[in-house]
Amino acid sequence: MSLPHDGPTAEALATSDELNAASPGWALPRPFLLPITVAQESLDGYGHVNNVEYVRWLEQVSWAHSEALGLGLDHYREQDRAMAIHRHEIDYLASARLGETLMLATWLVDCDGRLSLTRRFQLRRCSDGVSLLAARTRFVCIELSSGRARRMPAAYRECYGEALVSEESA
Repeated sequence: MSLPHDGPTAEALATSDELNAASPGWALPRPFLLPITVAQESLDGYGHVNNVEYVRWLEQVSWAHSEALGLGLDHYREQDRAMAIHRHEIDYLASARLGETLMLATWLVDCDGRLSLTRRFQLRRCSDGVSLLAARTRFVCIELSSGRARRMPAAYRECYGEALVSEESA
């Protein structure tokens, strides 16, 4: 993950009346959710959300989830460790447009307890439940001061390990 930027705080995260964690259609159980309303600055020249914005939203929900688990930016700095993106896989399934209300879900699906962590994502439109995006990101633990791969601190292993969701449960 890179450093967080302006976005919703953990306190601002809430489920929508139209689409929430109990709604059918989520890829996995127990999603961590981030509500999104598509703004003008998110659009590209075609009038739909630019792919750069989708990546920004993946980053925002990752940070919000990590902070909700108790691992915020200050903790990473204190430990001189961070989870850096190694690989993104994104499937764009349908477009989002100005003013639409969306719900972005994330799950931790793998943590080897040493270096890597994998998240899955699903973005759905609240009005009809259609999935707009499915993604997977692999993170590697690095030492912030050097940028080199380093073993995860025990707190990371415990925190992330407890939050894992099995992909077989889908």
